[in-house]
Amino acid sequence: MTDLQEPYAGPPAPVLDGHGLRLRAWDPESATDVDAWLRGYLDPEFLRWNTPLRDITDTAGARESLRGKAAAMEAGTGVTFCVTDAEDGTILGQVGLNAIDRIQSSANVGYWVLPEARGRQVATRSLRLATSWFFARIGLHRLELGHALGHEASCRIAERCGFRYEGILRGAMWEAGRRDAWRDVHRHARLATDPDPAARG
Repeated sequence: MTDLQEPYAGPPAPVLDGHGLRLRAWDPESATDVDAWLRGYLDPEFLRWNTPLRDITDTAGARESLRGKAAAMEAGTGVTFCVTDAEDGTILGQVGLNAIDRIQSSANVGYWVLPEARGRQVATRSLRLATSWFFARIGLHRLELGHALGHEASCRIAERCGFRYEGILRGAMWEAGRRDAWRDVHRHARLATDPDPAARG
């Protein structure tokens, strides 16, 4: 696993190993990575709970999106990991940060899992692994996690990873498939000073 002693200051992206997973950077020039990214964004279950800022409907759009993630990593405004199986490298999903605010020492965390990888606690395991790194290497004080009201699976993942429920944000997320209507959001957050749930098993 990447050394956690020195603060992370940008690329090259680290590789994180733990909980049976390997987290690495996405490669916009890899057909396999682009295909997995596209499938993730076209997944009906993903679209049920999320409305992306920009539609991703084809390979070109997926590659452009991944290049944007790489640029955010370069600029220090985001970190996006490709979640893979530690043994065979199969892509399982993604976990990452956006809206990194170094003045307030906070950021938003998000994740999704490909359909064929669900039911194996991939989101929980990857979020635990990434969260430890976000606090230790980026030096953040607060991580926020929001999900659409009613998304109970995401709520359980947040709680298992130590993100405490803090309340409801009214009209803070677009309705599924729309950009002219809004729905409420469950807000969770975890502080660097909060107990690590992984220590409890």
